[in-house]
Amino acid sequence: MVSKIFVNLPVKDLDKSMDFFKAIGFSFNPQFTDKTAACMVMSDDIYAMLLTHDKVKEFSKKPIADAHKTLEVLTALAVESKAKVNELADKAIQTGGKEAYSPKDYGFMFTRSFEDPDGHIWEVFWMDPTKVQAE
Repeated sequence: MVSKIFVNLPVKDLDKSMDFFKAIGFSFNPQFTDKTAACMVMSDDIYAMLLTHDKVKEFSKKPIADAHKTLEVLTALAVESKAKVNELADKAIQTGGKEAYSPKDYGFMFTRSFEDPDGHIWEVFWMDPTKVQAE
C-alpha cells in the first residue's frame, strides 16, 4: 500500500513559487530543497516537489506543459471546513494567484480553486463527513 505521495510540478521560477506557497501557509523540508527543487510539505504524508524546468528534464523527455494554456492536472486539497476553504483560496488570490473557477457549493461539498504563478490549478474543498456514506 502507498504510504506517502509526492506530486512533482514544474515551475519557471523556484524562488517565486516558494514565496507564493509560503505566503499561503505551506512549509518546505530543507533536506529535499536546493536551487533546483523544493519539497513543499502539505501534511505528514503529502508533498509537492516544485522542480525547475531543467530538473524536470532529468526525469522526462516529454515537453513541459504550459499550465497557463493547457490542463495537465487538477490538484484537490481537502480541508476541515468551509471557512478553511475560503481562507486558503483568499490567501492564494491575495498573494498573486488567480481564481481558476467560481466557487461551487453542492450542499454536502464546497469548493474553490486557484491557479498558482505557473498556472497549475489547485482546488480546495470541504466535504461534510456526515453526508459520506459508510461502506
